[in-house]
Amino acid sequence: MLTQAQNKLLTETDPGTPCGEFMRRYWQPVALSAELQLDTPLPVRVMNENLVLFCDPDGKPGLIERRCPHRGMDLSYGRLEPGGLRCLYHGWLFAKTGQCLEQPNEPAASTFKDRIRHRGYPCTEAGGLVLAYMGPGTPPPLPKIPFLLADASHSSVTKRYHECNFVQANDIDPSHLSYLHLLFDSQLAIGPSNQYMLQDAAPQTLCEETPFGLRAYSVRTLENGESYVRLTNFIMPSMQAFVGAPIFNPRERRPNDDDGYSLHWHVPIDDEHHWKYVIHYSAVGPIDHAYQDAIQSNEVDDQLRPIRTAANRYLQDRQEMKTQTFSGIGRSFQDQDRMAVESQGPIYDRSFEHLGVADRPMIEQRKIMFRGIDDVQAGRDPIIVRDDGTNPFDELVTRSARIGPGLPVEGFWRGTVELVTP
Repeated sequence: MLTQAQNKLLTETDPGTPCGEFMRRYWQPVALSAELQLDTPLPVRVMNENLVLFCDPDGKPGLIERRCPHRGMDLSYGRLEPGGLRCLYHGWLFAKTGQCLEQPNEPAASTFKDRIRHRGYPCTEAGGLVLAYMGPGTPPPLPKIPFLLADASHSSVTKRYHECNFVQANDIDPSHLSYLHLLFDSQLAIGPSNQYMLQDAAPQTLCEETPFGLRAYSVRTLENGESYVRLTNFIMPSMQAFVGAPIFNPRERRPNDDDGYSLHWHVPIDDEHHWKYVIHYSAVGPIDHAYQDAIQSNEVDDQLRPIRTAANRYLQDRQEMKTQTFSGIGRSFQDQDRMAVESQGPIYDRSFEHLGVADRPMIEQRKIMFRGIDDVQAGRDPIIVRDDGTNPFDELVTRSARIGPGLPVEGFWRGTVELVTP
C-alpha cells in the first residue's frame, strides 16, 4: 500500500505539482486528429488546464489557454482567421504560440499587444493523434513508438472518457484477465487465450525494467504442463502496450502477435477524470478499419462518451453473468475495465489497499513513476525524454506464447526458447 502522501504525490497533475511537472516533460495527446477541424476551435482540458485547440491556415494545430487574457472570454467561441484565433469580445487576435498579434480596440500606435504573451503549447500530429508538449524549454523529440512513426492508416485510434484518476488504469494487472474479462460462451471468445486464463487464475509474475519503463511477464501453467506466457509493457509516463484485440477480422486472417498490438495512453483531464486513448496498431500494413469500427460500435455516443456508465450501473445483466460473461457488462473489455476502475472512486486512496504477489507489476510501475517524479524534481530528464543516443523502443515487444514444460520463460521473445507450435 501507499501512504496518503505518496498517493497524493502520484495522482495530482496541476501545474507546479511534482507529478504534474513530471507528466509535462512528455508529449501528451490532447485530441484525436479526427476531432481537429479547420473551421472550428475545440475546447480541451488537460491536466487541470482549460485550453483551446485550433488550426492555423496551413492546417497545423495550435493550443493556447482558453480564457482571453484581456477580459477572460472563452476563446473556443472565437473566429479562426489567417493570423490565428480572434476573440469575439474585443477582437484581440492570437497566434498559435499565444502571442497577441492585434488589439483593434487599442490606439493604432500602441505597443500593448507586444507585451501580451498568452500561454501556448507546441503541437504536432502523429499516428492519428494531436500531441502537445506542455513542459518548459525546448520540446523533446517525439517518442519513437512505432505507431507514431507509421502512416496513420496503420492505426485505429479512439478514446474513452473515464470518471476517475489516470493512475487507476489496470492494463498491466495480469490476474484480472482470469476474472473480469472471462467469457463463458466459447463462441464469444476470439482465440484460445480465454481457456488459458481459466486453467490458471494465479499467474506467476516476472518484471524487468527497460529503457521505456517496464516489461511484465504473466506465466500461467496449463493442464498439460506447458506455460502460457503473456507480455505487457508499461511505457512512461502513462502508457501500456500488449497483445490486444485482433488487428484484422479473425474470420479472414488468423491473429498473429507479429501483426501489431494494442496500446492504451491514459491522459489526465483533471485529477478525477481522464481520457484513455485506445490505439490498435498494425505493423504489417494498413489496419482493417471497418473491423475495428465494428468491434467498437455501440460503446460510445457521438461525443465519445460511454453508453454504459455508473449512472445506469453499466447496464449490468445478471442473466448474462450466468451464461455468457463473468462480469455481466457485455463483451467490451473497455467497458469492463472502466467499470472496475471507476467504481474505486474518483481518486482511490491506496493507503487502504492490500497488494499481493500477483500485483508486482503495479508495484514496480509505481516505483518507476516515483523515480521519474524524483528525476524531474532534481532537475534531471526522466527516461525516454533523456537523450542517450539510443532508441528506448528498440525492444518494445508484445507477445504471448506457449512454452514447453520446464523451459525458462524470461527472454523467450528473443528466440532463445523453442515455442510450442499452436
